[in-house]
Amino acid sequence: MKPLPSTTQLPRWKKNNKDQRKCITTAEGIPITHPTSSITVGEHGPIVLYDSNLIESLAHFNRERIPERVVHAKGSAAFGYFEVTNDITKYTTSKVFEMGKKTPIAVRFSRVAGSLGSADTDLDPRGFAIKFYTEEGNWDLVGNNTPIFFVKDPILFPQFIHSQKPNPVTNLREWNQFWDFLSLRQESVHQVMFLFSDRGIPKSYRHMHGYGSHTFSLVDKNQKLIYCKFHYKTDQGIKNLTPAEAQQIAGEDPNYYGRDLYDAIENKDYPSWTFYVQLMTPQEAKQKSYDPFDITKVWPHSEHPLIKVGKLVLNKNPSNYFAEVEQLAFSPSNITPGIWISPDRFLQGRLFSYADAHRYRLGANYAQLPINCPFKINTYERDGAANIINQGGTPNYYPNTFRETPECPYNYPLPQHIEGNVGHYDTGKTENNYHQANIFYNKVLDATARGRLEDNLLSTIKKITCEKVKNNVLQMFSNVDQTFGDNLKEKLRKSIKHEGF
Repeated sequence: MKPLPSTTQLPRWKKNNKDQRKCITTAEGIPITHPTSSITVGEHGPIVLYDSNLIESLAHFNRERIPERVVHAKGSAAFGYFEVTNDITKYTTSKVFEMGKKTPIAVRFSRVAGSLGSADTDLDPRGFAIKFYTEEGNWDLVGNNTPIFFVKDPILFPQFIHSQKPNPVTNLREWNQFWDFLSLRQESVHQVMFLFSDRGIPKSYRHMHGYGSHTFSLVDKNQKLIYCKFHYKTDQGIKNLTPAEAQQIAGEDPNYYGRDLYDAIENKDYPSWTFYVQLMTPQEAKQKSYDPFDITKVWPHSEHPLIKVGKLVLNKNPSNYFAEVEQLAFSPSNITPGIWISPDRFLQGRLFSYADAHRYRLGANYAQLPINCPFKINTYERDGAANIINQGGTPNYYPNTFRETPECPYNYPLPQHIEGNVGHYDTGKTENNYHQANIFYNKVLDATARGRLEDNLLSTIKKITCEKVKNNVLQMFSNVDQTFGDNLKEKLRKSIKHEGF
């Protein structure tokens, strides 16, 4: 049996790097004459403080780990290109979407709540982030493998993540807190049902769809905008794992997704996705019975069909995981000309939070790291830790009389009139949170898929030890569909009787 590429990386490196017989040096390039021993007073005496190589080695080792991402900590990445095959330039001036254009991309897949040490196949939404290295700067499209999310207001995001992370006392996953938060914020029910459905655990990163999730905008040459959602559908076909299969794989190979992606690319079985947009005019948005900027809602395809744009292809693995994956930084605020944001309030919260997370994790100059650095920059930001591109003696203030800086045309949308009273508006409690979830249960899922959804939900609901939380959860699903709620209650009753609780 031919060994997998992920198991032969080092022998292959040796074969391809026969001329690498070089002296070991310090970080300053100074040769190290004794790399396997410290300087001591005699053979069995203490180490001397002036052994600078030892001090540097230990000091650097202590700093080799940067803080892991608060969310999306566990992940894998690959590189490739985005090729435009269908013309949508009447909607946008973005050079990314010029016909026939090929744009280099980096894609990072991840788990949302799991830590670095968690298993790839645990129940969790998957991140699907794309960095387009364009001639107009970096465009980051940061989404998930679901078209929706749990909450719609960014002020709830830290609270949601806390409820999904380990209990702060026991450091164990806590189903009471998991379900308590979700049942108290019932706008989450649509995403919860998606998560516990057959698609909750993909077979691999290659076998899942991706979504920008949020509502964005495209801006045309006349500065008119049209609202947009981005979809990328796997060309490998949707394939999923059952909870039992996922649990078995987690015990045998917790890095299963990362290994599968690496081996597929090394074997030249390049994964690809077909890229689509959904479009909605501002006039149509005003007439909807639902909020089209609400990330807990989808746009029905019957009303806003998918428009094919091009192809995402991944054909290159990272050459170094830390440099090109751990330091790879995405932010929805990285938007290039011809693309714009929308009134999606959750998106607006992410515009700040992602870039700020990178400043904390990687430093103020994270955008200068090679993996994040755009093709060209011309900024007045200076200094800070790990500065790489400080632009020499050019002025560091603007305006100035010493450096010609022509105005660059940026295709912002035409000014929009917005009016309303400033205040707190909790739409999670005022909008219909159940209509689309009911459609998902009754029309998207067939009878057998509904049964599997109920069984998957039951596997964790029965672990809730607080009766009030359990009742809130069952009521939430009854609000979606009474039969759905009744089925869960009956299955829970039989499970409790069978297990002797």
